[in-house]
Amino acid sequence: MAKKNEGYDELLKKLDDIVSKMEAGDMLLEESLNSYEEGIKLCSRLYKQLSDAEGKVSLLNEGELVDFESNLS
Repeated sequence: MAKKNEGYDELLKKLDDIVSKMEAGDMLLEESLNSYEEGIKLCSRLYKQLSDAEGKVSLLNEGELVDFESNLS
């Protein structure tokens, strides 16, 4: 199971591994259900990390929406 201090990239890798194993179709039903449950938990943690990052970016921009592409030039 995922640890609390894992970063976004590690969690995404774990989710990708679970999806790959499930797509292979070699799992028993119980194993598939356990993997699905773990995948849902990982998705939830990934979504929370993205939301937190979005909040930080918003704070850094003082609540203004910034078009990053126009700021690159």
